[in-house]
Amino acid sequence: MTASSQTQNEKIHDVSSKGYLNPIWAARADKLQSATGLLLGFFIIMHLHFESSILISKEAFYHVGHFLEGGIFSETGHGFPVLTKFISAFMLIVVIIHAAFALRRFPAQIQQWRALRSQMTIMPHQDTKIWFWQLITGFLLFFLAPVHLYDMITNPAIGPHLSAERVYHQDVWMLYVLLLPAVVIHAMFGLYRVAVKWGITTKRMAALKLAKFMVIYLMIIGIASLMTYIVIGQSLELPVTPFVPS
Repeated sequence: MTASSQTQNEKIHDVSSKGYLNPIWAARADKLQSATGLLLGFFIIMHLHFESSILISKEAFYHVGHFLEGGIFSETGHGFPVLTKFISAFMLIVVIIHAAFALRRFPAQIQQWRALRSQMTIMPHQDTKIWFWQLITGFLLFFLAPVHLYDMITNPAIGPHLSAERVYHQDVWMLYVLLLPAVVIHAMFGLYRVAVKWGITTKRMAALKLAKFMVIYLMIIGIASLMTYIVIGQSLELPVTPFVPS
């Protein structure tokens, strides 16, 4: 081996032993990205179902909210709003960790975006299209999700009237109109990609059909819930009085 080739190999070894190119580090980063993605995906499914209890009645949402705030452990039964703060802060940390590891795969140059678009045109593979929309929705969530979570940290009060006030009178519906489709698409197709990548399922097409079904289903209950909060908010007079079951 010549001196020049040996020097070149040493440089390659030095580069590959650092940062994202290190195979061990890259494998750990993949696992952390997938683990945080799983946590966020299942959280979104539960969160949208809890929110959709408003479709049943104000009383149903009231009891769900206080149950989530630990009302069964409270003497008054009203729970502890600080739990909402804690959960929101924890999920914000998870979002930041997930985004940090996901950014290493994000196309950073215009040439990379052009190459991706060219590949999608020449080879319209379905998983490539899903990955493309993961990039778009992930970019949107990088800005939208922290805003929503920060709002819940600083203003953790929830309830049929208080949540409706936030949505309608504080114009938070404009955030949710963007946040809802972005988070549902990103979460459900993200769960699909994790399931296929780590061999959780070998039935790719069945998993993809389930992901598409979940996107449609969660969008329906999410939009219905948002519209219900808007209708309730329109009927409220300011200052809003918290809802109390009769």
